[in-house]
Amino acid sequence: MPPTFAEARVDLGAITENIEFLRGRARGADVMGVVKADGYGHGMLPAARAMLAGGATWLGTAFIEEALRLRADGIRVPVVAWIVPPGEPLTAAIAADIDLGVSSLWLLEAIEAAAREAGRRARVHLKADTGLSRGGVTTDEWPAVVAAAARAEASGPIQVTGVWSHFACADEPGHPSISAQIAVFHEALEIAEKAGLRPDVRHLANSPATLTLPETHFDLVRTGIAGYGINPIPGLDVPELRPAMTLSTKIAMVKRVPAGSSISYGHRYTTARPSNLALVPLGYADGVPRAATDTAPVLAAGRRRTIAGTVCMDQFVVDLGDDAAAAGDRAVLFGPGDDGEPTAQDWADALGTIPYEIVTRIGQRVPRVHVGGPGRSTGRPNIPEEEG
Repeated sequence: MPPTFAEARVDLGAITENIEFLRGRARGADVMGVVKADGYGHGMLPAARAMLAGGATWLGTAFIEEALRLRADGIRVPVVAWIVPPGEPLTAAIAADIDLGVSSLWLLEAIEAAAREAGRRARVHLKADTGLSRGGVTTDEWPAVVAAAARAEASGPIQVTGVWSHFACADEPGHPSISAQIAVFHEALEIAEKAGLRPDVRHLANSPATLTLPETHFDLVRTGIAGYGINPIPGLDVPELRPAMTLSTKIAMVKRVPAGSSISYGHRYTTARPSNLALVPLGYADGVPRAATDTAPVLAAGRRRTIAGTVCMDQFVVDLGDDAAAAGDRAVLFGPGDDGEPTAQDWADALGTIPYEIVTRIGQRVPRVHVGGPGRSTGRPNIPEEEG
């Protein structure tokens, strides 16, 4: 059973309002809410419904199994699963009307065979590699894959519902790769059109492009991290985005130690004076990086502190100095920042990473508590009231 002392509280109303804001920025394009990786750690099914309440008309997942979970929960809007390794349940996906991302000729052929087995057309999104050099069909191979897709569409088993690509550096406004990728995407669309393909949606924009590159919106934008209220471009002023997750826990114990007390494994921190130490019962098994040792911020006893000493599997320590706290008081690792608590961006800055990693790595041992309900943010920090 998950513990009762820790929680990742998720404001569903904030997710809904973030999507509403992003719809406005999309300037007429439809919005895909991306809910892969358990809704970026926020809980896939509640997050999906909150995004739909905000006006998202598509949902995006990484894998077929994620998309099938959405279908099992009764969600019927178009869903795209875009990473399809060999051996995935193609027939089940086709039967569930899940759109499949296609990045290779072999996968297109496998989907065509599965569609014939399923006795219904498969919906596919052809992905062009425009410069990310990750998934996607290379420029050299694109004409052949497009031609094969056009033949399969004409003969019946395939329907090309989308043509798409993904940016490498959209979170770095002005990066020269951005304009280069846009140009390559236009060329890919032209080749697809000449082959007779008329996809329902063309999509290139991710969260940062949705905010800053209106020329890339086409028919659909894919809003991932921004839908959860995290700014995808550090330094860009987007006050309308509200972080939805607050990670907090009750302090397990507080004790007084003398000056010169060395703390936790490796004695990487030593108190400079007599201090009150708070034991926080979350650790790297819960997604608190061990690299947060002596680095990451925590709100405890009314002030921001820095983790003192090595982060352990299930716990870490905060030096409160002479400030008072008691077992049962709440420590907040990150949240919206409204009440002085750190944000996921603060943690990312401290650890030299991105906030995507901070929110998605919170482990399943930490229960998600969903509040607010689709359509209305709580409008306040997601810090629960102390029990009395």
